[in-house]
Amino acid sequence: MKSGRIILGLDPGTNLMGFGIIKKSGEKLKAIQYGVIKMNKEKNHLIKLKIIFDSVNSLIDEFNPNEISIESPFFGKNVQSMLKLGRAQGVAMLAGEIKKIKITEYAPKKIKQSVTGNGNASKEQLSEMVKNILNLDIKKNDKLDATDALGAAICHFYQKSSNQSPKKSWKEYVISNPEKLI
Repeated sequence: MKSGRIILGLDPGTNLMGFGIIKKSGEKLKAIQYGVIKMNKEKNHLIKLKIIFDSVNSLIDEFNPNEISIESPFFGKNVQSMLKLGRAQGVAMLAGEIKKIKITEYAPKKIKQSVTGNGNASKEQLSEMVKNILNLDIKKNDKLDATDALGAAICHFYQKSSNQSPKKSWKEYVISNPEKLI
């Protein structure tokens, strides 16, 4: 991936939607902005979808990302929750598609595997690794949706980087990326 590429990561939800924007700065990834869009007080589902659409559009207009990385819904037991989550994801994707931005979906396990090395990592473990990679000092756990979104963006960066550069051995990777070790 070329220097200067901006990736918008999204962790869609109908009560909380995490977002994170990263950019490659020199040899390191840098968080440009991250946060959580809270919709839990809104009762009308259509209004929540409009908030998601408008929020993603605002992020695109403000930060001009080259690509969007979005966490795909995980399969749960509650069909209604899955339906609402799928709608939220679809609305977020539509906002990017209208602006002609390439969108890539990643399963939660893929994001966790890519960022932490463990596809079964907890949200807290993913958050700690994201904070380490991006050198962030986030103290509150209420930003887990934001670090999930940053994780989606980091995963996309790693996937694109590994597909566009020659494969390195683990030893070469560790030597050239000491800041990524815990």
